[in-house]
Amino acid sequence: MATNLQFIKSASATSVGTLSVTDCFSANYDVYQITIAKMEQTANGWNEMRFLDSGGSSITASEYDIATLELKDYASFSEYRATNSNRFETINYSGTGSAVAGALTMYIYNPYDSSSYTFASWQSNGFRTGLGSIGGKVIGVHKSAEQISGVHFISGGSGSVFTNLDVSVYGVK
Repeated sequence: MATNLQFIKSASATSVGTLSVTDCFSANYDVYQITIAKMEQTANGWNEMRFLDSGGSSITASEYDIATLELKDYASFSEYRATNSNRFETINYSGTGSAVAGALTMYIYNPYDSSSYTFASWQSNGFRTGLGSIGGKVIGVHKSAEQISGVHFISGGSGSVFTNLDVSVYGVK
């Protein structure tokens, strides 16, 4: 999809349960690409994401819908859907350690437009320790017409923290 990416900002974290990337959306672009090359954590699980409102606060209202196609090499493909959730529940799956870290490429559509919903689509890969590789093809929508200023990532394993997380945000021309 992206043919001309303009770097906006990056953020990284170690030993934290969440990471916010603030003030990365503006009126300059309608579409953004977010890449995570490595997302390591201390427990196996699906990582999650919320948007940040125009004041930089995490949006926790039940306004997120998601549809996920889980692509497993150890079992049949499966689907997961959630409506009226307070977050995007399945952005990618990560195991523990660098050998089984997750990754993703995400597109965000119209986040700064306060008169429309914000849509997202992404592809992810990861590894379920003891089972095998798992990928995801996902679409989502934030069903509130409001200005979005950034993203907030949440470690998804039970009691888990990110041991290594690097996020980059690009504007798509």
